[in-house]
Amino acid sequence: MVASVLGDLETSGITENEKTLLRFVARVNHSSPEITTEDVTILHNAGWSDGAIYDAITVCALFNFYNRWIDACGVHPMSEAAHREFGARTAHHGYIRK
Repeated sequence: MVASVLGDLETSGITENEKTLLRFVARVNHSSPEITTEDVTILHNAGWSDGAIYDAITVCALFNFYNRWIDACGVHPMSEAAHREFGARTAHHGYIRK
């Protein structure tokens, strides 16, 4: 599902309400100064609450921050094998180390 959304949001199998939210997130990511109350009204009409909209904006902003921080600090990307290992460990143990 993730690959289909990343490949082409409009033809992916997610709901129209989810597509509406992801279109908005793209606007947050690429043209946030142009966001208007009309954008929020569209989200409300699609069934999204103010809290959900706030969360979407916050997640987008935090990922932008993290990506820029990592790039500027020179952190090297993880290998495909390291991503697989981390994913397996997280699936088995969760995000919290015990």
